[in-house]
Amino acid sequence: MTVALIIPTYNWCQALEVIFLSVLNQSIFPDEILIADDGSDKNTKKVVEEFREKFKNKVYHIWQEDKGFRKSKILNKALVATSCDYIIQIDGDCILHPNFIQDHIKFSEPNTFLYGSRVNIQKSQLKSIFESKQVKFSAFSKGIKKRTRALHIPFLSSRYRPLPDLSSKIRGCNFSYWREDALAIKGYDEFYTGWGREDSDFAARLLHNGIMSKRIRYAGIIYHIWHSEASKDNVDQNSAYLNDVLEEKRIYPKQGI
Repeated sequence: MTVALIIPTYNWCQALEVIFLSVLNQSIFPDEILIADDGSDKNTKKVVEEFREKFKNKVYHIWQEDKGFRKSKILNKALVATSCDYIIQIDGDCILHPNFIQDHIKFSEPNTFLYGSRVNIQKSQLKSIFESKQVKFSAFSKGIKKRTRALHIPFLSSRYRPLPDLSSKIRGCNFSYWREDALAIKGYDEFYTGWGREDSDFAARLLHNGIMSKRIRYAGIIYHIWHSEASKDNVDQNSAYLNDVLEEKRIYPKQGI
């Protein structure tokens, strides 16, 4: 199968540079990388161009005008832009464990999406990480929280089985799925603007369409870089809409691909 890595981003070049270094450190490379850019300035374009020169496979910079937080819309544009069979999705604040791509490929199954955990990097470590370009961590690294999530033990991951449940642990920053399954539900719902709930909605509609969910703890590890919280002005509206999706077991979005 062919594999695409989608990386949403918005005006945080320091984080994007470190993420790219962690991509170059992967045991297996994705066939394509799509930078889903929600309106960043020209500095992000420069970072992407520098990375493109170093990465041997295809790199696409998918950009849209900055009209506020429109993650769902830019993710849909990335899904349309790729023809790869399998999608691995992170966020623009997540450093990848060296076996991240390999783990998601290894545990992929038909009619199943995967979700993993994130290890939190504390605020006190940001300066050191950005200056040293650190991309390797362990459960004993300085300045991380949720240390057990940093344990890479794929054998234990194999004990988890696909379930028809929407787990509260699902995060779009560590997520993988079959592109055809995403297109079958018409992708992300672009009704969601502002921070919150678009990932849960997407996962829920996959489940409503018969796709199973599978956790891959102890594999598929990412390290989440601390940042101040985004505005949550729309979270109540988004949460109410998600509740309707869950109650009605909707499959299709109000506005999707």
